Amino acid sequence: MDIQKIRTDFPVLQKKWNGKYPIYLDNACMTLKPRQVVAAMDEYYTEYPVCGGRSLHKMAKMVDEKVTASRETFRKFLGAREPEEIVFTRNTTEGLNLVANSLDFKKGDIVITTDREHNSNLIPWQVQAEKKGIRHIVVHSAPDNTFDMEKFGEMMSKNVRLVSMVHTANLDGYTIPAKEIIKIAHDHGALVMLDGAQSAPHKPMDVKALDVDFFAFSVHKMLGPTGMGVLYGKHHLLEELAPFIVGGDTVSDSTYESAKFLPTPEKFEAGLQNYAGIIGSGVAVDYIEKIGRENIENHEEKLNRIITDGIKDIPGLKIIGPEEPGLRGGIVSFTVELPKGGDAHDIAIVLDETANIAVRSGAFCVHSWFNYRKCGAAVRASLYLYNTEDEAKKFVDVLGKTIGLFA
Repeated sequence: MDIQKIRTDFPVLQKKWNGKYPIYLDNACMTLKPRQVVAAMDEYYTEYPVCGGRSLHKMAKMVDEKVTASRETFRKFLGAREPEEIVFTRNTTEGLNLVANSLDFKKGDIVITTDREHNSNLIPWQVQAEKKGIRHIVVHSAPDNTFDMEKFGEMMSKNVRLVSMVHTANLDGYTIPAKEIIKIAHDHGALVMLDGAQSAPHKPMDVKALDVDFFAFSVHKMLGPTGMGVLYGKHHLLEELAPFIVGGDTVSDSTYESAKFLPTPEKFEAGLQNYAGIIGSGVAVDYIEKIGRENIENHEEKLNRIITDGIKDIPGLKIIGPEEPGLRGGIVSFTVELPKGGDAHDIAIVLDETANIAVRSGAFCVHSWFNYRKCGAAVRASLYLYNTEDEAKKFVDVLGKTIGLFA
């Protein structure tokens, strides 16, 4: 990986803020956008800014061709069998909610999640418990902060309808042993859905090899535009799901009394689509594939080790998740307890104001984890392909000085 060459593709990294170039370490929230993605979206808006899937004129056909090409790009990216298994959504949240609202749950059905779930894979099950009487069960982590396979196995039964788990946690970067979990779930007749928001952009993914039933992720976390996501589902399962949002472009015909729904994926893609976003998303995937997800994964782990080694012995700082940096991918999250009362938000503000280092502070939409442990807000530094070793070292240096202000 030629990091310096890669960085030239990101205009925001060439812009100074108050005389300093930014050090962007908030990639788990959203990644930056390369000029290639922006150019592809601009091309749509300037050269063929029309509807797809409806009209027969040349510009409309161009949109259809680009959308079809992007869907095929995502099929290859995930290792799916058919492009019809790729549903375009707005984000991971919509993909997870689509399954939660469209799967035929019965009263007493069990849904199992982990204790690291983003609200997007927690709240839908709380809602379904109220609406349909399902049971939601949480598998708590082992003492070393890894997945507790023994507990999970004990929870499995014929009543488990779905195992829905975060693949890589945005809390601490830990990746669950998905293949083993999926096999156990399938052996008990349960379906499996993975929240891939933090895994798809960072590591090789093959949904066929995993044998996962549903896989949802957001494109804004992988160099693509905002308001774009993807839900993968096995074709026969998507065909069985009821439509979630209905109306234009979901049906082939209608009368005043009835409608004939289109097959997947069209029946899930209601209304006018984000054509510029779909086109830009395909270009984002192409960019990532040229670099190689295995290269990205290795690069992030190297930076994580630099940061972990530099901050693990700072008094008052406690890293969240497994001790081994290799088990935390590109994320370093930590809590702080400081004598002078500074908290995670104070740390984040000082990093930004003094050194243009952008990190996240708070509960990262994993409030349940923090509340269960009666734990305060944390700081999260999250890495991606354009971050450098010098940036990692700079973060360690400035963080040490920042914490010193409150010691």
